[in-house]
Amino acid sequence: MKSISLTEEELTSVKAGALTMATVTLVFTVVILTVVAYKIFTSKGSKITMPGGFKFEFTGNK
Repeated sequence: MKSISLTEEELTSVKAGALTMATVTLVFTVVILTVVAYKIFTSKGSKITMPGGFKFEFTGNK
């Protein structure tokens, strides 16, 4: 595979794509929260302790 050097003008015209670190972080956060919510509501009971001292407890029908 041959590599081609870009000129200074071409280098300055290159724009970043839509997939930024903020987008990746947002997607991972949504996925993790979705999995946690699924695990809580499909179990008979659950306790979750998150960093920062946040505690969630769900007791379903037994």
